Amino acid sequence: MFTYIARRLILAAFTTVVISALAFFIMEVPPGDAASKYVDNLMTQGDDVAMGMAAQIRKDLGLDKPVHLRYFWWVGNLVQGKYGRSFQYFCSSTPVQKPVSELINDRIWTTVALTGFTIIFTWTFAIPIGIYSAVRKNTLGDYVFTTLGFTGLAVPDFLLGLVLMYVAFAYFNQSVGGLFSGDFQDAPWSIARVRDLINHLWIPAIVLGTSGTAGLIRIMRNNLLDELSKPYVITAHAKGVSPVKLIIKYPVRVAINPMISTVGYLLPQLVSGSVIVSVVLSLPTLGPVLLDAIVNLDTMTAGFIVLMLGMLTVVGTLISDLLLAVVDPRIKYTQ
Repeated sequence: MFTYIARRLILAAFTTVVISALAFFIMEVPPGDAASKYVDNLMTQGDDVAMGMAAQIRKDLGLDKPVHLRYFWWVGNLVQGKYGRSFQYFCSSTPVQKPVSELINDRIWTTVALTGFTIIFTWTFAIPIGIYSAVRKNTLGDYVFTTLGFTGLAVPDFLLGLVLMYVAFAYFNQSVGGLFSGDFQDAPWSIARVRDLINHLWIPAIVLGTSGTAGLIRIMRNNLLDELSKPYVITAHAKGVSPVKLIIKYPVRVAINPMISTVGYLLPQLVSGSVIVSVVLSLPTLGPVLLDAIVNLDTMTAGFIVLMLGMLTVVGTLISDLLLAVVDPRIKYTQ
């Protein structure tokens, strides 16, 4: 067991290093940089631009150095817990030395809370509905859930968010945007603020979790149907095992294994897929920050968030590997 975990941890560390290089160099692919973007915006607005202004800003930000040196400097700071400074706030009419950590600290916790709540919502509904659809195959309930599942996969998350916002405002006179009430918007963290956050999480969780729930329902249904037709299930029926005990104890345990492996891509998918939804619902998550950073060519901020998404994939895959090794006896620790 220890060797199995150590091997997975080594692979995770190596993958993280590769992801860090990809996250940094991907942000270097678009033409231009934060300095040229800022100068272009000034010229578009008709403001006077001094000669060599972009070059001076580029020098102040260290963008005049070779890309490989900037990458090693960035990684070195990350190891020390320094995420760098945001370019988009420095390249403004009133330059501010704003650290990336200051931009994302509060938003990390709201993103974690929303992601965790969405995962709980997804698994809570997907597994029972998938079991019901498989056991009651070709019944009215199965057809209803199948239709709802395909509808959930087809409807974009942001469109569902817009529909819910309209329904809530038009028929209930309520606003569903944001994750906090007005009194707790900028308040320090407290038990009351956490309660207010939980009260506002359910609509964003439904919006973000609908497509994932629909997909997992189909996975659970198809896997369980494969198991129900196998000889050991037929033998257990013949020996008089109760239907509930038979289904829960044997086929469901096998059918749920592929769903555990979805943790690897579910975590980053919820964060990266919530960018448009966060903008539509005015959610204080990492999505809008990533969007602004990409638009303004803020390499430090965007690179760090992209690195976080990659690390979520690594962590999710590591968790799914360990859970599968515990749940599925067919997986050997020597693999």
